[in-house]
Amino acid sequence: MTDASETDHHDLTLPRPVRDSQSEMTEIVLPNDANPLGSLLGGRLMHWIDVAGAMAAHRHSRSYALTASIDHMDFLVPVQVGDIVILRSSVNRVFRTSMEIGVKVWVESYIHDTCQHVSSAYLTFVAVDREKHRVPVPAVIPETDAEKRRYEDAGRRREIRRSEAERRRRHSV
Repeated sequence: MTDASETDHHDLTLPRPVRDSQSEMTEIVLPNDANPLGSLLGGRLMHWIDVAGAMAAHRHSRSYALTASIDHMDFLVPVQVGDIVILRSSVNRVFRTSMEIGVKVWVESYIHDTCQHVSSAYLTFVAVDREKHRVPVPAVIPETDAEKRRYEDAGRRREIRRSEAERRRRHSV
């Protein structure tokens, strides 16, 4: 007979499929979230993107996760007070202690019965313990064609980020 603690224990180092940590967050745009023209503040959307990305990072790593970077963002369509914002996040790829998280944002207008893509962002999170020391992250398993494409693209984006960081280091000296 097996001890219950042995069967209930999940190995935190085993690779996990993307679907296990995918997250969805929904917000309604209130006047406090908007500029004087009634459009969503870009900074508020960036905050929501960071929170949505953190949810996927925490779920996957099962540890604390700190935002290390956010790649380029475009705001494709305006978002107005009263609109519903939907943010979907998932782990694109895991490196040793960091993860690239993709967040896709949609705006839903229930008045006009429309749903449009607002923005996409790639965030890098670093997994840490309570003392903020980096900790290893379990590998991610992409299963669908889209997840496999995002996994490959994340590797290319990482190389671009690294070469940009190196270029900035060389030019700051």
